[in-house]
Amino acid sequence: MPKVIVYFAHPGQQFSHVNTKMLDVATRNQELTVVDLYAEYPRFDIDPDKEQQRLLDHDIILFQFPLFWYSTPSILKEWQDIVLEHGFAYGAGGDALAGKRMGLAITAAGPQDAYTPNGYQHYPLRDFLRPLEQTANLCKMRFLPPYVLYGSLKAPNEGRVEPHLHGYRRYIEALQDGEFDSHETKPDEVWTADAMQMKAEA
Repeated sequence: MPKVIVYFAHPGQQFSHVNTKMLDVATRNQELTVVDLYAEYPRFDIDPDKEQQRLLDHDIILFQFPLFWYSTPSILKEWQDIVLEHGFAYGAGGDALAGKRMGLAITAAGPQDAYTPNGYQHYPLRDFLRPLEQTANLCKMRFLPPYVLYGSLKAPNEGRVEPHLHGYRRYIEALQDGEFDSHETKPDEVWTADAMQMKAEA
């Protein structure tokens, strides 16, 4: 079974509509390693040696976060800057992560149709995730299809949180069971609770 580590990044957990519930799903899985970055590094004093060892010890790195201004929460960018060093993650001799896989589990406040050429975001969601995808590429990792909840702020009132949590559980299990091992991620591919349900019924 591939070893999976979940890095959770949310600076305002007391205001979370969905992410803290997703964190609960992850922490209940005894086979996962779960790291709450804001809890572990409240002063952003990230330990590169500790984090690099965590990466070496796992096969799949899953980042869970709310989309903030088309990017990650700031601590996750700090983590990348400190941990993914030249000579370790990329560059001459930097092949420590080669062959590993990177996944994302994100929530977006905007509805799905916002992330279209005619929507107010103008671009597909995956376009905003290209820096993370290219980070995976540079580190010789495989980028997996992200698991996404659109319209996250309205999801509780629309009854979409529980299906999303069920899909997240299924997404993690699929990672652990190796179901994505031979999967070739398409340029605009994302997975949602509905997609995970169809995959389970297939």
